[in-house]
Amino acid sequence: MKKILLSVSFLFCYIYSGMAQTGYPITPVPFTSVKVTSGTFWGQRLEVSRNVTVPLAFSKCESEGRYKNFENAAQHLKDASKVFKVNGVGFSFDDTDPYKTIEGASYLLQTYPDKRLRHYVDSVIEIIASAQEPDGYLYTARTQNPSDPHHWAGDRRWVKEEDLSHELYNLGHMVESAIAHYQATGSRRFLDVAIRYADVVCKEVGPALGQACVVPGHQIAEMALAKLYLVTGNKKYLDEAKFFLDYRGKTSIKHDYSQAHKPVVEQDEAVGHAVRAAYMYAGMADVAALTGDEDYIRAIDRIWENIVSKKLYITGGIGATSNGEAFGRDYELPNMSAYCETCAAIGNVYVNYRLFLLHGQSKYYDVLERTLYNGLISGMSLQGDGFFYPNPLESAGQHQRKAWFGCACCPSNICRFIPSLPGYIYAVKDRNVYVNLFLSNTSTLTVGGKKLRLNQSTNYPWDGDITIGIDENRTGLFGMKIRVPGWAKGEAVPSDLYRYTDNRHLSVNCSVNGESMTVTPSEDGYLTITRKWKKGDLVQLHFDMAPRIVRAHDKVEADRGMVAVERGPLVYCAEHPDNPFDVTSVLMNQKPHFQTGRVEIAGVPVVSLTTDAQTLGFNEQGKLMATDRQLTLIPYFAWCHRGSGKMRVWLPQDLSATTPNK
Repeated sequence: MKKILLSVSFLFCYIYSGMAQTGYPITPVPFTSVKVTSGTFWGQRLEVSRNVTVPLAFSKCESEGRYKNFENAAQHLKDASKVFKVNGVGFSFDDTDPYKTIEGASYLLQTYPDKRLRHYVDSVIEIIASAQEPDGYLYTARTQNPSDPHHWAGDRRWVKEEDLSHELYNLGHMVESAIAHYQATGSRRFLDVAIRYADVVCKEVGPALGQACVVPGHQIAEMALAKLYLVTGNKKYLDEAKFFLDYRGKTSIKHDYSQAHKPVVEQDEAVGHAVRAAYMYAGMADVAALTGDEDYIRAIDRIWENIVSKKLYITGGIGATSNGEAFGRDYELPNMSAYCETCAAIGNVYVNYRLFLLHGQSKYYDVLERTLYNGLISGMSLQGDGFFYPNPLESAGQHQRKAWFGCACCPSNICRFIPSLPGYIYAVKDRNVYVNLFLSNTSTLTVGGKKLRLNQSTNYPWDGDITIGIDENRTGLFGMKIRVPGWAKGEAVPSDLYRYTDNRHLSVNCSVNGESMTVTPSEDGYLTITRKWKKGDLVQLHFDMAPRIVRAHDKVEADRGMVAVERGPLVYCAEHPDNPFDVTSVLMNQKPHFQTGRVEIAGVPVVSLTTDAQTLGFNEQGKLMATDRQLTLIPYFAWCHRGSGKMRVWLPQDLSATTPNK
């Protein structure tokens, strides 16, 4: 096989760069070029990932038998008489937990070089490599005991792929992890292992005579193979990814659970398992960018419209029901039973990120930011050692984060996502630099083939003051395109699913080197400042972060008569430790006024909100009584750190929506 390996410094840019006329028109600045400032909102998250989450995930991979699966498979390969019990032990996708943890560790190695972590990761890769069969196949659920594999695996390779085997899902996470490891270290060891497995898949799975004509039961291989094509230059990987998409809805299993109910280009509604769906839509965007398939793009655009106008939670979560971990019907957005799987939130970020790279509109980052600051980071505790699988918007006290799950997809997934965040901040197109997320960092970009160094300083999301400085500019004239968030423009989401009802107009101010300028975002949602920038130039932004009242579309039955409270990008909730009364009996004032405060949760200070409200209840004579209360709200992502109890995001403002205490 011809192997064309690109330089590490160029790799990630190339993965998403324009190739002829078929690549993404916008190029992100890779995570390897951005250093997040320690001690800040995201700096703390990265430090917790390094010090707690990644070590915890590795330790769980050891204690829960993930490494043992590879070691058992390796023993069988050395001595065929040695076989191991697989049925009833774990899941067929358990191999992905080490893969995802290695991916997160690889991102961290860029920000925090650590010889001990690097050595440990390399040792885990050796354990993984030892389980690879001679032809490159690597799937421990079968290799440990080929005559009696995991009951989800089937008696032969690929025969249950569209059902439960997850052979291609495992491939996808392996490839994603191996590429991240190669980017971070320059080592080809894990990349070569992944390439060998991908070669087996390309040889054995496809539409040709003698091949297994199946598509992934759980999508992610599509994204991974598109990346592998760019790393190696071998088009067969891109062809395989496109086969997986083109044949969906045309093979033996046809149902909406795995988005196989019809060909992907005919789909116009988000259905089925939310994680599978989001991964597939992201893969469609990648393949479309690399092949120029406009039908894919039109299909994703239709599906995105369906999500943001009918199936998106105020927290940015997706997936309404535990039945199939799936999207519900249009406007079906229950609160206490909301599934909103952490993995689905990560998938939602992937989709909106890629749609931005395709279309260059800020609305995709508005959805991404909503998901990121609310329904995604709620999935991991502030200490980094506890996780949510679902992320409900209401609780009666039955929810709590756990250190691990039998099905550990969410802990290991957020383990790999958080360290990748630096790669989502900036992007470049021609001589324009997009500033999409606001967090303190220093970065090195390439614009017009020349070097540009930026620094960003902010206390966002706690306040709306942001300073962007030019540390070095060899590119001369360029446009700085600063995203003006939808919430700052009075648009809760880019649809009518949620709307602000308080009639407030938030101020947005900007100055360059102390000189004020008019803030007029263009149609793409960005404020563009074009000039010949020089070292020392400063852009200062201020977004007013007054709390806002939000209502849902009246067709969202679960939220009728209720309001949610937001401040900046953060959704707030009422939780039991801050309120010595039943928060489910609260009635919000018709015109609430808020005061900001400070609460320390799990050792982390957060901005709280207080407002006058009432609780309703019945007295001994059975008469309805209203009691004046001071209601305290905290950011949704910080709930459930102080014991289990009642919590609500949506709070009644209409009497018809109240639940008086009895």
